[in-house]
Order: sequence, then C-alpha cells, then structure tokens
Amino acid sequence: MWLKKNGLYVLLAASAVLAVLGVATENFIFKSGTAGMGIIIVLIINFMAKPRVKDTWWIIGAFVFSIIGDWFLSNMNGDSTMFVNGIALFFLAHVGYLLYALLNGRIKGMFTAIVLAAYLAFFFLVLYPTFTEVALMGASLVYLLISCFSLGAAMGMERNAKEKWSYVFGIVLIIFSDTIIAFKEFVDYHAFDFLITPTYYLAHIFITYSLIDRFKTKAPKIS
Repeated sequence: MWLKKNGLYVLLAASAVLAVLGVATENFIFKSGTAGMGIIIVLIINFMAKPRVKDTWWIIGAFVFSIIGDWFLSNMNGDSTMFVNGIALFFLAHVGYLLYALLNGRIKGMFTAIVLAAYLAFFFLVLYPTFTEVALMGASLVYLLISCFSLGAAMGMERNAKEKWSYVFGIVLIIFSDTIIAFKEFVDYHAFDFLITPTYYLAHIFITYSLIDRFKTKAPKIS
C-alpha cells in the first residue's frame, strides 16, 4: 500500500541513487539517469493524471535535450564543435524550462533584468577576452541569455510555494553548474570542478520533484 501511494517518490529516490553513481563512475548511463528518470516520472504523470496535462511535455523535451547535450560535452575531448553542439542542445533544454514556466505564470521583469545585467557583465569582463572562435562566443552568449530568461520565468511562476521554489532552485542549480563549467573551459579555473555534476543532477531532481508536488493530490499510484 505504501509503495502504491508513494511510487513517484520511490522513483525520485532511484534518481538520486543514479546521480550518486553518475558522479562516482562517470558512466554515461548513470550520468543520464536523473534526466532519464525525470522523463519516466513525468510520462507517468502525463498519462495517468486527470484531466490530461500538456505543459509538462516541455519538461520532457528539456530532459531529452539535456541528455543529448550531456553526451556531446562528455565526448568532446577538446573539440570546440562538440562543445558548441552541446551548448545548442542545452539551449533547447532551457527553452523547454522557459516555456513550462511561462505557461504557469509570467516572467519577473525586474529580477530578470538584474540577473541579465550581472551575467552580461560576467560574460564581457571575464569570458569575452578568452574567446578565439566567433561561433563559440556567439553560442555562449545566446545560451547565457536564455538561461537568465529561464530563471526569470521560473521566479514568476504562479504555483504553490513548494512547487515553485523547487523549480526555481532547480534552474538556479543548472545555472550554477554552467557557471562553473564556464570558469573551467574558458578561464582555466578548476577549484570548483567537483561541483559541476552533483549540482546538475540535483537540478533535475528538484525540477522533477516540483512536478510531483504539483500533481500530488491526484498522483498516479504505481502498482
């Protein structure tokens, strides 16, 4: 009976186990586990929740693009083209996060402007002098912009507090992980490299938890 009632949380706990294995082994199956398990959980919600929901498909798409983007970054071996492709796929993931948030609220204009100003200053003062390829610079700038708008939209969500702030924290963790990657790849600063993957996996877990919380009153029972 407990398993039937709490099946989605059991799957979320399995996602956390996969995250630990992903950090410990660097095996791509495990590395894609949090996003993959998130897809399974949201699919269960989509197919069993009544009335049917459509906006959560944007989260599924975001997780799919995250997995593919992570594959490119995991196999780039110094190839800037692979890195740009990875950024492009993570850009599409952020489009999914952004649209989901906008379908459940509106963008926080002032907050977004402040975050955008801070990250543009970071880009032009810290990252810009390190670029030697125009394509990489452009991809990085566009990705920075979508990340800021994604966070601004998350802040403007009109949901219950637990659901909203879990989602916001998930987006914050993605941006935090990406910021460390930027220091690693462009500035050659490696002090916080160990936080890249744990924060990235934790972001997927918090975003998935946000959706579980949204539908917890009519959550599907897992047999």
